[in-house]
Amino acid sequence: MSTTITTPDADEACAYCESRIFEHEPICVRDCTADCGSPTYFCNYACLSAYIDENDLSAGDACRWSPGERDRC
Repeated sequence: MSTTITTPDADEACAYCESRIFEHEPICVRDCTADCGSPTYFCNYACLSAYIDENDLSAGDACRWSPGERDRC
């Protein structure tokens, strides 16, 4: 399986706040558990983080971690 990388349009909007992504520090995210579909663009890490929190996307999808332990994936 391969993924084609393309530069988004200059007017591409953030998936969270709808600002133009290139006015900030854009981030491209793909869900590669579903055939690496179309990318989703966020204008910065704050919007990505808020999108993850509001859609409860981190539940069950992260490494286990407890204070004093190494990450376990």
